[in-house]
Amino acid sequence: MRRTLALTTAAAVLAGLGATAYATTPAADRTKPASRPLAGLRILLSNDDSMRAAKASNSDGLGLYELRRAMCAAGADVVVMAPWQVQSGKGTAVTNGGVLTAQRRTALPAGYENDCAGAPSGGAVFGVCLGEAGCAPDSPSATPADTVKLALRGGLTAKVGWRGAPDLVLTGINSGPNIAASVNDSGTVGAAVAAIDQGVPAIAFSSSGDESQLYFPRENYRAHAEFGARFVAGLKERGLLTSAFALKVDYPDVSAGQRAGAPVWTRVGDGAVVYHAYEQRGSGDAFDITLGLCEGDESEGECVENRADADSTWLLGEGHVTVAPITWDRTYGTPVDARRELKAVQRYVEREAPRP
Repeated sequence: MRRTLALTTAAAVLAGLGATAYATTPAADRTKPASRPLAGLRILLSNDDSMRAAKASNSDGLGLYELRRAMCAAGADVVVMAPWQVQSGKGTAVTNGGVLTAQRRTALPAGYENDCAGAPSGGAVFGVCLGEAGCAPDSPSATPADTVKLALRGGLTAKVGWRGAPDLVLTGINSGPNIAASVNDSGTVGAAVAAIDQGVPAIAFSSSGDESQLYFPRENYRAHAEFGARFVAGLKERGLLTSAFALKVDYPDVSAGQRAGAPVWTRVGDGAVVYHAYEQRGSGDAFDITLGLCEGDESEGECVENRADADSTWLLGEGHVTVAPITWDRTYGTPVDARRELKAVQRYVEREAPRP
C-alpha cells in the first residue's frame, strides 16, 4: 500500500528520509559530567536542517543544538557552520559560483546559550547563505556540502582561527531518519561525505520523529545526542576515528518512553520508505511534487526491502540504533579499502559501543 502527501504538508517527512519563531522551551540543566572524554577534540558541526531551530515541529535545526550541547559537555571544542535555510534532500549538491557569507548567530535558541561557554571557540554558530550583503531572513542558502567545504577550505581559519582541519565533522541531528533509498538524497549524509572527501573523519546523525514523522520530539534528539557523545568517545579512545569512510547513525523514536535497542551494524536498505512522487495537474504541463509513503505491505516495486540487514528494517521495525558505513567512492565492484579499519569499527559497534 502506498499513499502520497502534499509536499507542503509533509516537508518534515522529507527532512529525514527530509524549517520561523525560535525554540523557546529551555533545555533542562544537567550536572556537568566528571569525565570529559572528548577534551581536546575539535569538532565541526553542520546539518541540512539549518541553524534556525524555529519551527514548532522541531524540523529546522533543533537537533543540531542538542548535538552541540552534548559534545561540549563531553569536553569538545565545537564550531557550527550550517545552511542558512533548510536544505533537506540536497545530497552532495554544491554551489558552483557566486559568493558565500558565513554570518555568526548571536542570539541562540533559548536554553542553549551557554552550552559551550567553556570551550575555546565558545561554540560559535554560523549560518551560511548566498550573497555578499549579509544573511537576511529570506536569503538563499548554501547547501550542506557547501558549508563543510567552506569550513575546511578556509572558513574555520578565517572565522575562529583554527589552523589545520578539525579532528571530526559531525552532521545532524537530522529531523527524521536517513535510511534506505533516501540516503542518496540526504544532505546530512552528503555533508559527511564532503568531509571524508577532504580527509576528515565524519559521522552523520539522524533521529526518528514521533509516529506521524511530522513532529520531532526533543526527547529523541537529546537521547541521540547523549548516546552520540559516548559513541564518539568510544571511537576516539580506540583510535577508530577514520576518514576512510563515514558512519551513518540513526536513532529510533523513544518519545513515548520506550528504550532504544542496542546498536546494530547494518547496510543501507535497497528499498524505499519515502520517495518523490509527481502528480500531473489536469492535462497540462505542470506536476505537483508530493511524497509517496511506503506502508510496509508491498510485495513488489521500489518499496520492497530485500536486505535482512537493512537499516530501515532494524530501525523502524525493531527499534534499534543503526550504524552503517558510507563512502564517497561510487565505483562499482572495486575492492573494499581500509578493510581492517572497517572490521574494527564493526566490532566496536557490535560488541563494545555504548547502549542507549
